[in-house]
Amino acid sequence: MFFRVVSKNYQHILALVFAVKEINKNPKILPNFTLGFHIYDSYYDVKWTCYTTMQLISMGNRFVPNYSCDIQDNLVAVIGGPSSKISLEVANVLDIYKIPQLLYGFGPMRIANTQLLPFYRMVPDEAHQYMGILQLLRHFNWTWVGFVADNNANGERFLQRMLPVFSENGICLALSKIYPRMSFDNDFEEQKEWLFKIYDMVMTSTATALIFYGDCNSMVSLRYFLFLPEMEDTTKKPKSKVWILTAQMEFTSTVFHRSWDIQVIHGSISLAIHSNDLLGFHQFIQSRNPSKAKEDGFIRDFWEQAFGCLFPDSDLGNIDGDICTGEERLEDLPGAYFEMSMTGYSYNVYNAVYAVAHALHAMHSSRSKSRAMMQEEGRSRENPPAWQIHHFLRWVSFNNSAGEEVSFDLNRELMTGFDVINWVTFPNQSFIRVKVGRMNPQAPPEQALSVNEDTIVWHSWFNQAQPLSVCNDNCLPGYRKKMKEGEPFCCYDCISCPEGKISSLNDMEECFTCPEDRYPNKDKNECIAKVVTFLSYVEPLGIGLSITAISLIVITVLVLGTFMKHHNTPIVKANNRNLTYMLLVSLLLCFLSALLFIGQPQKITCLFRQSAFGITFSVAVSSILAKTITVVLAFMATKPGSRMRIWMGKRVANLIVVCCSLIQAGICAVWLATSPPFPDANIHSMTKEIFLECNEASPTMFYCVLGYMGFLAITSLSVAFFARKLPDTFNEAKLITFSMLVFCSVWLSFVPTYLSTTGKYMVAVEIFSILASTAGLLHLIFLPKCYIIVLRPQLNNREQLIRINLRKS
Repeated sequence: MFFRVVSKNYQHILALVFAVKEINKNPKILPNFTLGFHIYDSYYDVKWTCYTTMQLISMGNRFVPNYSCDIQDNLVAVIGGPSSKISLEVANVLDIYKIPQLLYGFGPMRIANTQLLPFYRMVPDEAHQYMGILQLLRHFNWTWVGFVADNNANGERFLQRMLPVFSENGICLALSKIYPRMSFDNDFEEQKEWLFKIYDMVMTSTATALIFYGDCNSMVSLRYFLFLPEMEDTTKKPKSKVWILTAQMEFTSTVFHRSWDIQVIHGSISLAIHSNDLLGFHQFIQSRNPSKAKEDGFIRDFWEQAFGCLFPDSDLGNIDGDICTGEERLEDLPGAYFEMSMTGYSYNVYNAVYAVAHALHAMHSSRSKSRAMMQEEGRSRENPPAWQIHHFLRWVSFNNSAGEEVSFDLNRELMTGFDVINWVTFPNQSFIRVKVGRMNPQAPPEQALSVNEDTIVWHSWFNQAQPLSVCNDNCLPGYRKKMKEGEPFCCYDCISCPEGKISSLNDMEECFTCPEDRYPNKDKNECIAKVVTFLSYVEPLGIGLSITAISLIVITVLVLGTFMKHHNTPIVKANNRNLTYMLLVSLLLCFLSALLFIGQPQKITCLFRQSAFGITFSVAVSSILAKTITVVLAFMATKPGSRMRIWMGKRVANLIVVCCSLIQAGICAVWLATSPPFPDANIHSMTKEIFLECNEASPTMFYCVLGYMGFLAITSLSVAFFARKLPDTFNEAKLITFSMLVFCSVWLSFVPTYLSTTGKYMVAVEIFSILASTAGLLHLIFLPKCYIIVLRPQLNNREQLIRINLRKS
C-alpha cells in the first residue's frame, strides 16, 4: 500500500497499522493469509510519485517494472494519499495493471477522462462538498461572502461551477482570490507583498463569512496568511471574520508555528470527512513509545518534530535544545501536532484496509473449490491477478468496529457523508472539533443538511451571536428590495411597499396584494381580516335611525287618528278628505319602508325595499299632486261660464293618484322581473370592512325609480307654486309648496351624498333622505291643521270659514 507522509499524518500510519494488526488477529478474515503493507513517500512531487508507483509493481527492492516473481509480496491494492493531484498520477500508472486504488482523501472529480480509472473513494465526491458549502451559507443566511483559495486548480473549479449556483440561490461573492502557495525562492518577497495586498482586501471586505478552499496541507498556508501582520510587526489586526473551511483541511502545524496564535480560527465552521471512535484505537495510540515500537521507522522523526526535541543518539553531533526522553505523552501534544481522537483521514484509512481485506476474503472464498480441484490435478496454486479483486471490492459491504456500514455505491464512492465541525481553539495551541451537524448526500436536498445551532461556539468578536454576512441590512417586512445600479444583486436599497400591498418576509423582491377578504396593516407587513359590517339595529347609528322612524310612525298615526276623530269637521273635509287619508297612509308606509333598510340584508328585504320605498313615495307625491290640482280646478271652476266644473270631483283626483302610482309600480315590476336586487358582500368599496349590502343589480332601474319620483315631485312643486296665491281657506297650496320645496331639496342633495359615501353610511343617507323628506311633508302639510283642530277648534266651523272667505274676497 502507498502513503504520503507529513508530520501530523503519523496518525494515518497508525490507523493503517492498527487495522492490519486487527485483521491478522481475526481468524474470520483471511484465515490462511497474512496481510502486509509497504509505505512510500510521494514527496509532493509528480516525478517521485511516478517513480515510487513503478516501484510498487517491481520485484522486491529492485526497480524492474513489469516483472515480479515473488509470490509472497503480492500487490493487491493501493491506498492513495489525500492529494488529488498525486492520486491521479498514481492512477494513471495503476490503470495499466487494473490495480485498484482506494483514495482516503479527495481524488480527482468525476469527469469523462477519469471515470474509468480504478478509483474507490472513501469520501463522497467533491461535488457533494460544493453543495454542502452552499447549504451552509443558506442555513446561516450568509449571502455576501468572500472566497480565498490556496493555489490549486480545485479552487478555480469551485468558482467556475458554483458561481452560477450561488447566483441562483441569492448569494454573491464580495471578493474571490487565489493566492500563490508560499515558496522560499528568490520571489519570496514579491509573494509576501502580494499576500499583504490580498490580506488587506480580505480584512477590509464587508463580507463577514469567508470561504477558504484548500487541501490537506492548506491550514499551514492559512495560518501564515493570518499571521502576516504579526510577522511585520504592524498595527493591523485580524478583523471579525468567520472562516468556512473545506473537508480536505486538517489543523496542522510545523515547527515554525509553535508560538503562533490560533485564536483567529476560533469559531470557524467546516465540512469534515466523517469519522467515529474505534474500539481500542485510543489505547493503541497511548501505547506508542519510541523505546517500545522498534519496528516503527517513523516514530522517532515524528517524536522529535512533535515535541520539539532530539534523541541523544542523533547524528547531529552536539545537541542544542531539549532532549527527547521517550517518556513524553502524546495526549500532552496540542491538537495542531497530534490528535488522540481519530481524524477523518485516519478513519478512511482504517475502513480502506478493511474493505480490501473483506474483498480478498470474498474472492478467495469463491475460489476455494477451484483451488482444491487444481491441487488434485497437480497444478500449482497461483495468486489471483489483482484485477480480479475489482468485482469483490465494488460490492463489498461490512460493519466496522464502530458499528457503521461500509459499502460503495455505483460510482465506487463510499456511501457516507460529511460532519459539520465547529473549531474551538484555546490559547495553549490546543483545540477541539465539535460536531454540530451532518451533511448527508444521499438524503433529499432539502433534508441533506442538519445543524444544531445551540452547540456552535462563535468567536468573541460576535458576542456569541450568529454572525451576519450580508451586503446591507435585510429589508424588513413592509419593505421590498430595490436593486442598486452597478452593484451585485445582493446589494440593494429598501423601499416601503406601496399603498394596498404588503411584504411579510425579509428581503422580498416584490410586495403583494392581500386577499380580497383582508387588508394591509399600518406597517404593511401583515394582512388583517376585514370586519363584516352592516347597518344593524344595535349600533348607535341604527338605533338613532330606528327610533326616529318609529317616532315619525307614531306621529303619523296620531295625525291620522286626529283627522279620523274629527272626520266631519270643515278642515278635514276641505280639499278632498279621501286624498288626505291616502296621503297620511302613504306617509306612514314611507316611514315603515325605512325600517327595511336597517339590519342584515336578507333576500326578501333586498327584493322589496327599494320597490316599496319607490311605490309608497310615488303614492304620496301623487296624492299631493292631486290635492294641488284640485285646488287649481276649484278656483277655475268658480269663474262664470267655466267648463272646469265637469272636472271637479273625486274621480279625477283618484285617477291622478292611480295612474301616477301605476307607472312607478310598472317600473318596479320590470326591475324585479329582469334584474332583481340580492344580498351581496361588498369587499372592494372599503379598505378595512366587508359590507353586507343589497346589490341593486341594475343601477339603471334604481335611478329610473328615483328619476320618476323626482319628476312627480317637480311637477307637484310647479303646480303648487303657481297655485300658492289662489284663495284658500287653510292655505293648502302654500303648505304644499313649502313641503315640496323641502322634499325636492332633500332628494337633490341625496344624489351626490349617496354617491360619495360607502358602506353603511350610504344606507344611512338613503334612510335619512326617506325620513327627512317624509317628515317634511307630514309636518308642513298637517301640523298647521292639527294645530287648528286641537288647539284652535273655534276656527274649525262653517261660519268661521264663510267669514274668512268673505274677508279674502
